[in-house]
Amino acid sequence: MRTWQLLNLLADGEFHSGEVLAKQLGLSRASVFNALTDVADCGAVLQRIRGRGYRLARPWQPLVKSEVVHWLGKDATQFDIEILPQAASSNTLLLQRAALAIANGGARSGSVVAVELQTAGRGRRGRIWHSGLGTALTFSLLWRFDCGLNALSGLSLAVGVAIARALNKLGAQGVQLKWPNDILTPQGKLAGILMEAQGDMLGPSAVVIGIGLNCTLPASLMPQIGQAACALDELCVAMPTRSQLLAVLLQELAQMLQQFTQDGFAALREEWQQYHIHQDRTIELQMADGQTVNGIARGVTLNGELCLETTQGMRYFNSGEVGVPR
Repeated sequence: MRTWQLLNLLADGEFHSGEVLAKQLGLSRASVFNALTDVADCGAVLQRIRGRGYRLARPWQPLVKSEVVHWLGKDATQFDIEILPQAASSNTLLLQRAALAIANGGARSGSVVAVELQTAGRGRRGRIWHSGLGTALTFSLLWRFDCGLNALSGLSLAVGVAIARALNKLGAQGVQLKWPNDILTPQGKLAGILMEAQGDMLGPSAVVIGIGLNCTLPASLMPQIGQAACALDELCVAMPTRSQLLAVLLQELAQMLQQFTQDGFAALREEWQQYHIHQDRTIELQMADGQTVNGIARGVTLNGELCLETTQGMRYFNSGEVGVPR
């Protein structure tokens, strides 16, 4: 915890003397020195210069709960927000809390866990979500439904629509959606969604929506990602703070979830197709069994299934990995 307190004080990228840091935290200078030896484990590079003190090689912007609440305004009452400096996975943590009934201390609908640094962030199909200190926004939102799991078809696509709406509101250019739940731009992947659900087929049910979004992409992070990627600072003329970004995303997610609860994905299908990066384009769909299906993407069904026009006619899929034929 001391290391994270120091990282917050050093976030501005300016030099801070060990004496001043020690005084601010009520520690000895030796304790400050020892705590700063761990900053590399948090994805930060520390510079030390005798007579000037310590600074981070790259400034970072911490999430601040009071700022998130400010940007949420009247919508703040819909959410219980917790910001953690470090955790393995915000989804895993929130799923554990969701498993308990609210009467037994379980998390209520609207609970949010945002993590500054995830050590085991997960993507679809067991992939790892790579991010560094302050380079991404990684958070999970719990939403409870009275309906069963079978009534939630298309929810991951609806989440994509909410994210696109939020990013457009913030002035991001070129945001598109890839079936079933990636947010792309012409430069590469911007964000991903991981949906995990609990409950019965007839209800009630709970869904944890995990989102990882690149805010900036340091060159040192690119080799770990292994695919074309981009960041929000490449798309916005005026880059929002991470706290503002989280607030706007939560507002759009809540609005979408209320609409989805009432009308299902059908009400969002046309909007999703407007963002669809492969709409009316030839694609190949890699199936879990290794087979590949080629065809023209003709949007999605009212349940969110991918519609693929093939030589054998129109076919519909609820899983698979979309790519473009070489």
